[in-house]
Amino acid sequence: MISRLSGVLADKAPPSVLIDVGGVGYEVQVPMSTFYNLPELGAKVTLLTQFIVREDAQLLYGFLTAAERESFRELIKISGVGPRIALAVLSGLSSTELAQAVAGQDVSRLTKVPGIGKKTAERLLLELKGKVAPALAAPGLAVVGDVPSDILQALIALGYSDKEAQAALKQLPADIGVSEGIKQALRALSR
Repeated sequence: MISRLSGVLADKAPPSVLIDVGGVGYEVQVPMSTFYNLPELGAKVTLLTQFIVREDAQLLYGFLTAAERESFRELIKISGVGPRIALAVLSGLSSTELAQAVAGQDVSRLTKVPGIGKKTAERLLLELKGKVAPALAAPGLAVVGDVPSDILQALIALGYSDKEAQAALKQLPADIGVSEGIKQALRALSR
């Protein structure tokens, strides 16, 4: 089983990338969240992978973070959800957003992903409940209660991207309250 690839990024064409590992080119399917964070062509890159063998193909899926790979693994365990739908979900939501949607049973968040209707979203939330949320608790966000989630949602509601909001959250002290956290995050984002 191929669990990790380290090599030179030889080509990028969404949703595939080509990684040259010692003269062998591996074609890897990646979610857009990983694709947008890849380095320039010719740079070194390391991807955590999931190898899937079907009767008509051997496919390799790659992720920059362990949380993304774990989300992918949990998604493909669900009946009727294949790698293509799992990649679509992870392209539309970060692993943290997926965990938050599952924790809050937020159907509307999942239905924003192309190809995911209301019934599929409800089934995903039901199947992932208790599996995704605890496993994907983002490092640096382990503060009391749902404070990080509340701060994150406030920043997103104010128009910041998930990536910007997550970066601001990482700069906050662990024991901060919601209102003070929002103020400090906004100060950090305005710099």
